[in-house]
Amino acid sequence: MSTTALDILKTTFGYPSFRGPQADIIDHVGGGGDALVLMPTGGGKSLCYQLPSQVLPGVTVVISPLIALMHDQVNGLIRRGIRNATMLNSSLDAEQLDERISGIRRGQYKLVYVAPERLESPRFRSLLQSLDISLLVIDEAHCISQWGHDFRPQYRNIRSYLSLMPKAKILALTATATPRVQRDIPESLGLPSMTCVIGSFDRPNLRFEVEQCANNADKDRHVFAMLAESKLGV
Repeated sequence: MSTTALDILKTTFGYPSFRGPQADIIDHVGGGGDALVLMPTGGGKSLCYQLPSQVLPGVTVVISPLIALMHDQVNGLIRRGIRNATMLNSSLDAEQLDERISGIRRGQYKLVYVAPERLESPRFRSLLQSLDISLLVIDEAHCISQWGHDFRPQYRNIRSYLSLMPKAKILALTATATPRVQRDIPESLGLPSMTCVIGSFDRPNLRFEVEQCANNADKDRHVFAMLAESKLGV
């Protein structure tokens, strides 16, 4: 892990150290490797590309299926003082879209979020060809697989656009992928040798317990007692 990456982690993102496989993933991406990453929701997947986007020489493009998620990510980065991130999606009017595309061409932005449908735009494909793209991130990568629970045809077409970004390394991220989906994602992208990194899904703050109840009234008593103990109320 480079000193620069560690400095950015502490001074910009406010974390004292990396969690789980984050450091290995960032090293792998920084070294020019492709990776499929499985980490739980809240496990720190976003840092695995947000931090490299500030270190790598070119632009990082993030394909994300949800406009609300893009807004949340960009606003979160701005709050941390990172102002070189933007998004292109249907929430923008024509003037805003033109302004952001011009900013991307000028080198104003290092991190660009787009919906998968944006790849179908000739104007956007022309933009991609004009940029030095270091990293292509595919968030919610299970959408690529026909065996995934949220398959989207536009994700399946990503492979046909990879030639527009010949220097870009690929980072596919998901919290949900069966072994079959894990095999299908690299094959669908034409990257069968991409490294697969699986983070721990252990959540020490969550647990399962079984309470034997004699009847519905007894079950209600157990529920109310647990709510009172946890101070959640009803």
